[in-house]
Amino acid sequence: MTRRALRESIFRILFRVEFNSIDEMKEQIDFSIDTIEGIEASDEEYIIHKTNKIIGLMDDIDKIIESISDGWKIERIGKAELAILRLAIYEMKYDDDVPFKVAINEAVELAKIYCNEDAKGFINGLLAKVEE
Repeated sequence: MTRRALRESIFRILFRVEFNSIDEMKEQIDFSIDTIEGIEASDEEYIIHKTNKIIGLMDDIDKIIESISDGWKIERIGKAELAILRLAIYEMKYDDDVPFKVAINEAVELAKIYCNEDAKGFINGLLAKVEE
């Protein structure tokens, strides 16, 4: 899988966090992995590892989101936008393999696919406030 496809798979799993308890997420991850045709073991491992890391850091990531969102509470942010922000901020702050600008660009690309027209600007604007 390409990095973009891996990222999109992680996004899709993270989207489920808002609709399931943390305890149910292992099952949700397994279910999501099973729906990916022809996935290689290394890609499966990558998706599971990165998704679990993000979920484990979600409270810290959400604090960052609230600190940069100018009064927007987490509950007011769209579910798809929130999943994209969580993934991008994880990559920006905790994943040394992903350059800062790549994380922002990929987040905007996901927003173009999964969100309304205004979301890409919203996401780009918030992520621009995250310090390197």
